[in-house]
Amino acid sequence: MTENHRRRFSTDVDRRAFLAGAAAVGTAATVGAAGVGAPAASAADRYPIPFKSDTVRVLLTGDAGTGGKPQYAVADAARKLHAATPFDAAIGLGDNIYEAGANGPDDHQFQTKFEKPNRGLDFPWLMTLGNHDNSAIFPGDGGWLLRGESEVKYHSRSERWYMPSRYYSVSFGPAEFFVLDLNPLAAYIPPFLSPEWEPGGHFMTRQARWLDKSLRTSTAPWKFVCTHHPYANNGPHGPAGDYDGLPAPLNGQALKDFVERHVAGRAQFLLSGHDHSQQVLENVRGLQGTRQIISGAAGKSVSSSSRKRFRAKYENFRDRGFMSLEVTPSTVSLDVYEVSADRPGAEHAYRTTYRR
Repeated sequence: MTENHRRRFSTDVDRRAFLAGAAAVGTAATVGAAGVGAPAASAADRYPIPFKSDTVRVLLTGDAGTGGKPQYAVADAARKLHAATPFDAAIGLGDNIYEAGANGPDDHQFQTKFEKPNRGLDFPWLMTLGNHDNSAIFPGDGGWLLRGESEVKYHSRSERWYMPSRYYSVSFGPAEFFVLDLNPLAAYIPPFLSPEWEPGGHFMTRQARWLDKSLRTSTAPWKFVCTHHPYANNGPHGPAGDYDGLPAPLNGQALKDFVERHVAGRAQFLLSGHDHSQQVLENVRGLQGTRQIISGAAGKSVSSSSRKRFRAKYENFRDRGFMSLEVTPSTVSLDVYEVSADRPGAEHAYRTTYRR
C-alpha cells in the first residue's frame, strides 16, 4: 500500500467518524427569543475529530460560490493536487452562495454553487458565513443576518458542508480551527436596532465569551481563527476600521475592536476572505503576532493594485486561486496556487513555513 493510499484510507475512516459526529450535533443549535440560531452551551461548541496522523493537509478557499467557470477551474486544479497528495479537510472563508445567499436549506444553489463544482473533493468543508450569504436589499449588504441560517441548516443535508452553527471550532490533530461569524460587526446595513444582532448585542456577547474560553483551553499546538472579513488587507475592500473608505459605523471599526480584543496574540493565524485576492501579510500592528492570511480568489479576482498598507510576503490581485496548509506539531507550511484565465491548471506561486 502506497503512502497516498494509506493517507486516503485513514482520511476515509476519519471522515466517517466526522460525519457521524456531525449528524449527532447537527441539531445542537438553540433558538433564542428572536429566532436566532446560536451554539448550545455544551460540548457541542467544540468538535474534536479522530485523526490518525500527526500531519493534516487543508485546502483553503474563499469567495468561491459563483457556480461559474472560474470556480470550476479552481476546483479542477484543487482536484489534481488532491489526487497526488490528498487533503484531509477544506476551509471555506465565506461568500459561499453568490450573489445574495440561499433561500432556505433546499435551495438548488447549494448544488450548483457548492456540490457540483467541488465534486470529488470528498472531505469535510468547514464553512464560514460571508456578507453575501446574509444579503437583504442588495447583494452583499449583510443586512439580513437570519438568511445565513439557511447555510447552517444545510449542514444536515450534505456529506461535505460542515456548519453546525454560525460559529464553532473543529480540531484536527495538531490544528484547531475556530470559525467565527463577525457579519454583525461589518454589515453595510448595520443591525443597530436589534438587541440580538447589534455589535454589543446578545449574539456577539455569546460568541466573544465562547471564543475567549475556547482559545484559552485549546491544547492544539496551532490555532487558526477563520473569518470572512479580514483585519488587515491591502486590496480594494481595505482593512477593518476603513472598509471601502466608508464612514463609521460602516467601516468595520467594531470588527477591528473585536479582533484586537479577542483574537490578537491568542492564535497564530487569522484566515480571511472577502477581498478577492490572495495575500500573506506579516508584522501587522494590532495583531500582536497573529499572522493575517487572505484567500478570497476562488471565484473572482479584483484586478487592481495593492494599497501597500501592510507588509506582504506575497500578494496577487489579478489571478484566481487557492492555498493549502500542511500542519504538523512543529510546523505550518503554506502554499499559494494561482489559476489564470489564459493557462490550464494551477501554478505554484509561493511557499513559506512557520515554526514553533
